Amino acid sequence: MSFTEFFYTNQEGMRLYARDYGDVLAPGMPVLCLPGLTRNSKDFDKLAEHLSATHRVICPDFRGRGRSDYCKSWTDYTPQAEARDTFDLMAAAGVPHAVIIGTSRGGLVATLMAAQRPGALKGVVLNDVGPEVSQEGITRIMGYAGKMPAPESWDIAAITLRQMNERHFPTITGPGWHEFAHMTFRDEDGKPALDYDSKIGDGLRIGMKLLRGKLPNMWTEFKALYTIPTLVLRGENSDLLSAETVKRMEEVHPRLTAVTVPDRGHAPWLDEPQSLAAIGAFLDELH
Repeated sequence: MSFTEFFYTNQEGMRLYARDYGDVLAPGMPVLCLPGLTRNSKDFDKLAEHLSATHRVICPDFRGRGRSDYCKSWTDYTPQAEARDTFDLMAAAGVPHAVIIGTSRGGLVATLMAAQRPGALKGVVLNDVGPEVSQEGITRIMGYAGKMPAPESWDIAAITLRQMNERHFPTITGPGWHEFAHMTFRDEDGKPALDYDSKIGDGLRIGMKLLRGKLPNMWTEFKALYTIPTLVLRGENSDLLSAETVKRMEEVHPRLTAVTVPDRGHAPWLDEPQSLAAIGAFLDELH
């Protein structure tokens, strides 16, 4: 195992989990990797391995995901709560400032963190997310989050994920989908099991119903990133982050770089050569 397991307690008394890669005394800026809505620390394993030669890399499971405690109510699963938890993690890990790499929901959490404590963020990588998201992508996520039953076997898990995602990820081969299955589900007695609280999906659907389907945007909060070097990665086939939104982000943010990752939808896995090169160059420029 190339990481140590790190448990910490947030201000609400929840026991939360993170993977800790690399050396505490690594020369590079510490990196925090924040996952998507129903995802967890496993998504960043290859990236964290890659970066850990020169950076300490911490990958948490947000509340209700992976090995972290679940909440009693769907109302406690919010980006604001996850931002507070991440600040608690930084305090527990002795990391006063860091570069944040946020996939989807994790990128929204990073944006909120910048609005609350900009000095704590030395750089932000937004993986296939921005201040505005597309209805198509949200509708797709609402269709499976918390509704998808655990597959009966690992082979069925890989086949199911391939059927759901192949049109947006056309170059992933069979072994890649098996790998993705193990990132998506946890192993329970040799079979795949859901690795997140189904109430997270309920919260998303109830929230959208309360908003009457009108998607909010975060352009106001996005202004907090204007003073922070920012890299946005967009999957070429993304149905959540449009090319038009990225163009507007480039126009309004004076320190933003945008890179398109070919043959990827929502969201790039961050092990692609283009992603690794862009993140590596971005981190190098922060020194």
